Amino acid sequence: MVALPGAAWAEAADDAADAGADITVIGQRQQYRGDVPLRELPQSVQEIDGKLLSQLNITRLDAALDLASGVARQNNFGGLWDSFAIRGFAGDENFPSGFLVNGFNGGRGYGGPRDASNIEKIEVLKGPNGAVFGRGEPGGTINITTKKAKIGDSFGSFAASGGSYDTYRVEGDYNLSVSDTVAIRLNGAMQEADSFRETVSSRKKVASPSILFQPSSSTSLSYEMEFVDQEVDFDRGVVAVDGKLGVMSRKTFLGEPGDGPTKVKVLGHQVQLQQEIAQGWVLLGGFGYRDTSFKGYSSDPELAGGRQTLEETGNILSRQRRFRDYDTTNMVFRGEISGSFYTGPFKHHVLLGADWDKFKIDLFQTRYRGPVYTAGSPITAANYAIDIFNPVYGQVVTPTTFLQDSHEVQSAWGVYFQDQIDVTDHFKLRVGGRFDHFKQDVTNYLKAPTDDLYNKIAIRKRFSPTAGALYELTDTLSIYGGYGTGFRPNSGLNFFGNAFAPETSKSYEAGLRFTSIDKKISATLAAYSMKKKNILTNDPNPDHSGFSIAGGSATSKGIEADINASLPGEISVYAAYAYTDAKWAVAAADPAFGLAIEKGDPLINIPKHQANLLVTKAFDLGETGRFTVGGGVNYVSKRLGETGSDFYLPDYTLVRALASYEPSESVKLSVDVTNLFDVTWYAASYHRYWVMPGTPRTITGRVEFKF
Repeated sequence: MVALPGAAWAEAADDAADAGADITVIGQRQQYRGDVPLRELPQSVQEIDGKLLSQLNITRLDAALDLASGVARQNNFGGLWDSFAIRGFAGDENFPSGFLVNGFNGGRGYGGPRDASNIEKIEVLKGPNGAVFGRGEPGGTINITTKKAKIGDSFGSFAASGGSYDTYRVEGDYNLSVSDTVAIRLNGAMQEADSFRETVSSRKKVASPSILFQPSSSTSLSYEMEFVDQEVDFDRGVVAVDGKLGVMSRKTFLGEPGDGPTKVKVLGHQVQLQQEIAQGWVLLGGFGYRDTSFKGYSSDPELAGGRQTLEETGNILSRQRRFRDYDTTNMVFRGEISGSFYTGPFKHHVLLGADWDKFKIDLFQTRYRGPVYTAGSPITAANYAIDIFNPVYGQVVTPTTFLQDSHEVQSAWGVYFQDQIDVTDHFKLRVGGRFDHFKQDVTNYLKAPTDDLYNKIAIRKRFSPTAGALYELTDTLSIYGGYGTGFRPNSGLNFFGNAFAPETSKSYEAGLRFTSIDKKISATLAAYSMKKKNILTNDPNPDHSGFSIAGGSATSKGIEADINASLPGEISVYAAYAYTDAKWAVAAADPAFGLAIEKGDPLINIPKHQANLLVTKAFDLGETGRFTVGGGVNYVSKRLGETGSDFYLPDYTLVRALASYEPSESVKLSVDVTNLFDVTWYAASYHRYWVMPGTPRTITGRVEFKF
C-alpha cells in the first residue's frame, strides 16, 4: 500500500546481477525508472495498491489520492476533471492536473475524472525528480500503473455494486493467456449514478483492452487502449452568503438541468517495446496517441461583484451561461536505455533517454452574462438569476459572446540522464539532468489575421539538474537527501502578445526510511522545502487591465510521515500525516479578480494538516470462509477558499467503516460506509461562490466473483 515495498522486477534484476546470474526479462520495466529498486531511491515514494482501492470501494482517482500524504484536492472544474496539489503546489488551474499512466501523460487534455477500475497501483513520487520526468510541478509526480495482459495464467473477475443516490456499477476484468507468447486482457466498467446534489447525475463507460506479445525471454511488446465515454452535469457547487457556508442547502443545484450533461470522450493508445540488448541492459521504446473531447453547456454563478445580485438581495444569485467545445490530441514518442556497469569498485545504475511530444489544443467557448447591477434596481430575465433557497429552473439564454476560439500546438522534446552509483554496499549517490526544448504556437481566431495577436510563437529551453544520496544506517533504516530543479510552461499570452516565462522551481528533501527485516512494516519520515517563481499574477499596469504577468513566487515546506504495517493477528495498519506550509513569497494581485495578495498569504485549498488512518482485522471462518472488518479516519484542516481574501473552508473529519465476507476464494461480499457520521464538509473551492460540498453519508454494497 504505502512506500517502499520495492519494484519487484527491478529488485529481482538487481539481486540477480549482484549474484552474477543471467537476467531474464519478466514483464516490462517502467519508463524513467531504470533498474533501481524503489527502496534505494533518495526520495519519498508512496504506493497505493489497487487491491486496497477495491477493498475500500474507491472508483475515482481523486478519492484514491485522499489516501496519500501531502496531496490536497483543488477546484475540479465543475466535477469534470481531476485537480490536486502535491506538497502545496498545484499546476495550471485552466487544465487538469498532470499525472502519468504507465509513464505517459494521462492528465493532458480533457479526459474527465479518472476511473479506478484498471489501476494496478498508484505511485506518488515526491520531491525533486523533475530532471527525469521533465515539465511538471516540483511537489511530485503521480504515476498510475494499469492492469495489463499477463502470460502464463488465465483469470478473471466480475463485480457489481449499488449504493446511495441510486449509484449502480459493474466491473469486469479478464486475462487470457493465449499461448506461451501471447496474452490478452480486457478491463472495463460501466456506471450510472444520481447524486446528493438535486437534479445532478452522471454516467460513464470505460474500457482498457491490452495485448502482450513476448516471443522470447528478452523481448516483449505491449499494447493498451483507453476508451472513455462520460456524461457529467457541470456543477459549481454552493455559495457562501455574506462569507458564511451552510446558509443554503448542500443539496441545491444552482445550475440549469436543461443545460444537460457535459460529454467527455477519450480514445488513446499506448505501445511499448522492451528489448534486452545485453546482460543487464534494456532498451525501452514507447509510443502514445490520445484524443480527448469535452463539450457542453453550464450555468455558473457570476463572480464579478458589480454584476452579482446576491450581495444586495441575500437570496437571488445572478449567473452566466457558457458553451464549451474543447478538443485535444497528444502524440508521444520516447526511448531509453538502462543498465548497470562497474568502474573499479563502484556500480553505476545508468539511465539514458529522450522523448518527444506534440500536443494540439482547440478551444471554443461562448458566454452570456447579465448587465452591471445597481443596488435597488429590479432583477429581470437579463440577470439570469436563481433563488438559492427556492430555485425555479427552466430559464433559457443563448451564449453569444465569443470568449475563446483558438488553436494551439505545443511541441517539445527532451533528453535526460541519471546515474545512481553504489559507492559502497550502504551508500548510494544519484546525479542526473534533463534538457527540455518547448515550442508554443498559438493562433487566436478572435483576432484579425493582420493583428499582431493573431498568431504567436514562443520557444523555451531549460536544463534541470538533480542530485541525491542515500545511506543505509542499518539493515532496516536508511537516511536520504535530494535536490532538484524543474520548470512548467505557463499557458496564455501577456498584454504584448508574448508567451509568459515558464514557472521555475527548486526543491530540497531529506528523510528517514524504515523497512523491517520481514518486510511487514515500512515507514518514512520526510522534510522538504520548495520555491517556485514566475507564477501568473495580475498585470499591475492600469493600461493592461485583464492581462497577467509572470511575477509571482511561492514557497512550501513541510513534514510527512507514512506507515504501513501488517501486524500479528492479521491486523493491517495504514497511516499518513502531512504538515504543509505553502504561502506566497511576494506581494501581488491574483490574475482572475485583481485581489491583493500579501506576502505570507496561504495558497488556496492547501491545508496545513492532513492525516489518514485505516485499520483492518481479518478472521478465518471455517475451512474456507474469511471475514474482514475495518475502519478509518480522514482529517483535513481549514484552508483558504479564495485567493486574496479571508474566506476559509472549515476543517473536517470523516470516518469510514467497512466489512467483507468471503465464503470461498472466488466470492466476496462487502459493504463500505463513507462519512459515517454524515458530516457537512467542503472538498475545495475557487471562489466563495464556487464551493464544492463533500458527499454526505454513503453506503455501498458490492459482490465480486473471481474465476
